[in-house]
Amino acid sequence: MTHLKELPLQALQFYATAPYPCSYLAGHQARSQVATPSHLIHNDAYSDLVTRGFRRSGMFTYRPSCDGCQACTPLRVPVDTFRPNRSQRRCLKDHAHLETRVLNLCFVPEHYQLYLRYQNSRHAGGGMDQDSIDQYTQFLLQSRVNSRLIEFWAPATDEQAAALKMVSIVDVINDGISAVYTFYEPETTASYGTYSVLWQIEQARILGLPHMYLGYWIEQSAKMRYKDRFRPCEMLRDGVWTQPPTDR
Repeated sequence: MTHLKELPLQALQFYATAPYPCSYLAGHQARSQVATPSHLIHNDAYSDLVTRGFRRSGMFTYRPSCDGCQACTPLRVPVDTFRPNRSQRRCLKDHAHLETRVLNLCFVPEHYQLYLRYQNSRHAGGGMDQDSIDQYTQFLLQSRVNSRLIEFWAPATDEQAAALKMVSIVDVINDGISAVYTFYEPETTASYGTYSVLWQIEQARILGLPHMYLGYWIEQSAKMRYKDRFRPCEMLRDGVWTQPPTDR
């Protein structure tokens, strides 16, 4: 397995975006709080922002700030106490053959083609299935923090060549790994997304980092509901990281 190995927040300003259609809850309008100026957000400031519920999309660091809605809940996994459940252990076994390569952010045509296949299969009609190379680059390959790109390959056999199966973009911050985005070959029998999360949790453990940040959990969204299956986990509510009820 391959290993991943300033300024105070008071210097930043924050503004709220205009409302826009929510990507996760139909009929809802979303709004984001954006930290600026982006060129001042290097790894220390960004690490502090992530612990306060912010995320990164390209050069933009933001968190939800919606009118009358608090459905987006930041979620992180304490890596030292995490224990995979039965289905996650099966996922680890099923995908243990995958080989990884860690790169600095870079454009690779094969990655872009995989990204388009993923979007067309999983998010058709959502707009990202038509992303140009420029849009893809701005979304995933621009960063001023400690970011990495991880390739997951099925190794070559006597019958077939090595095949790229998944790409993950992550940020390595002061107290953990923050997942940015993962896309993968849309195969119905695989659990690549789950395996990517498990791989990142293990990488954080290897690096001696206490947390793996999984972005926003949204109970009402089937796309996001899977995140609280990584137990124990912690959710940020009213500025405090706490474990959710065990009967979820």
